[in-house]
Amino acid sequence: MDAVSLSAITLSGHFAREFPEMAIAWRAVEVLEPELLVLNESLAADLGLDTDFLGSSDGVGLLTGYRLPADATPVAQAYAGHQFGWYAPRLGDGRALLLGEITHTDGRLRDVHLKGSGRTPFGRGGDGLAIVGPMLREYLVSEAMHALGIPTTRSLAVVGTGRLVQRETLLPGAVLTRVAVSHVRVGSFQYAAATGDTGLVRRLAEYAITRHYPAAAEAENPYLALFHAVVAAQASLVARWMLVGFVHGVMNTDNMTISGETIDYGPCAFMDAFDPAAVYSSVDESGRYAYRNQPVVAEWNLARLAESLLPLLHEDQEKAVQLAVESLDDFRRQYSAVWAAGMNAKLGFRQGLEEDVTWPLVEELLALLEEGRVDYTSIFRSLGKAARGHSEPARQLVPDVGAFDAWAERWRALGPDADAMDRVNPVYIPRNHLAEEALAAATGGDLHPLSRLLDAVTRPFDESPGFERYAVGAPEDFGPYRTFCGT
Repeated sequence: MDAVSLSAITLSGHFAREFPEMAIAWRAVEVLEPELLVLNESLAADLGLDTDFLGSSDGVGLLTGYRLPADATPVAQAYAGHQFGWYAPRLGDGRALLLGEITHTDGRLRDVHLKGSGRTPFGRGGDGLAIVGPMLREYLVSEAMHALGIPTTRSLAVVGTGRLVQRETLLPGAVLTRVAVSHVRVGSFQYAAATGDTGLVRRLAEYAITRHYPAAAEAENPYLALFHAVVAAQASLVARWMLVGFVHGVMNTDNMTISGETIDYGPCAFMDAFDPAAVYSSVDESGRYAYRNQPVVAEWNLARLAESLLPLLHEDQEKAVQLAVESLDDFRRQYSAVWAAGMNAKLGFRQGLEEDVTWPLVEELLALLEEGRVDYTSIFRSLGKAARGHSEPARQLVPDVGAFDAWAERWRALGPDADAMDRVNPVYIPRNHLAEEALAAATGGDLHPLSRLLDAVTRPFDESPGFERYAVGAPEDFGPYRTFCGT
């Protein structure tokens, strides 16, 4: 083993040292026949990691957690959470490990974290393993989200394990290496609060302030400032999901980060036809996490965070509740502001237009899209062409052409900025039929379709020759579409 290469890497173990009450020291299972399926070279460079090393046996050992620097302290993190509204007091990393923190080129720490690295004491009866398809899905979708400018955890690598994993059938196993500004979640605070140890909640809040919101430390009430910052971050994040038609699929409180990054791409999907009731997750039978419910659920999750922070907000319980409610009340205003600004940008509205002029056009367009089940991504990109006088691509997408023409005439009268529209309306997203095609091929050993799709979605705003099929909606015979998390 190349000890020099491994010893040059520092995995600092901040969380493991500071929160022994919320971490169990654990090791990844050894991968006997590893195969590096995909490596994010640009992210590796940002983390100061040599890609040649990562492709070596020691590097792949690092990426799967069974060969680490001597001073590394990998842990399974503890957290609680509301899952589909039901509280679970002890969840934690059942098949995941925090290897430690590494310094990014921006000077900030990043968590290096595994999924599929073996069963931990939080395993709850699961095997702790992962399979190729869902791990590559997280890689694909998280990198697409990053390219769209949406805060997200990122994927560094997926390594095949060479072992078969029992799901509906025997499927090839894999480990995902992901990177986050931290893995502290709403569920982390719920777990700390449930211990009854206010000091632990305070230490966790101070950790979150230091890593994510240092300005809060200067506030008169730093813990209230922390909560307010998380509310703002999540309001912005969910609004940006909605603007690109992203459906997370499993917005449990343990899947909401304090940092405001998107995390845990399990049964997620991008909408094809615009449908506010869109649900893709196979386990969301009630539609709790449907597209239109995401802002409501985010606000509900934040209320659970507020409950955990109450002892820090004020010594008087009644006053603490009042402060939390006042801060949470800002969520809807902040969400609406980000969403409205984003929708104005998608439609090319120039600054200075009054809301009573723009809002009716937005509402009317969304009603047309819903009624006609119009492809959400395609229509907004086609409107860029319509703003330049070439309306036919957009007209062909909308069944009620007469209604669309009447709408478009009023919209064009406002002088939409086509170039600005093209900067925010993607050509390429991980369309569901293309993702399934690529993941099925990769499961069978052919990574070429995944590579092509990654090429498209990591340059989402730039139309490229030869990528025409990646800009087209799903065929009529595709669906109904359901996604699975792979556990």
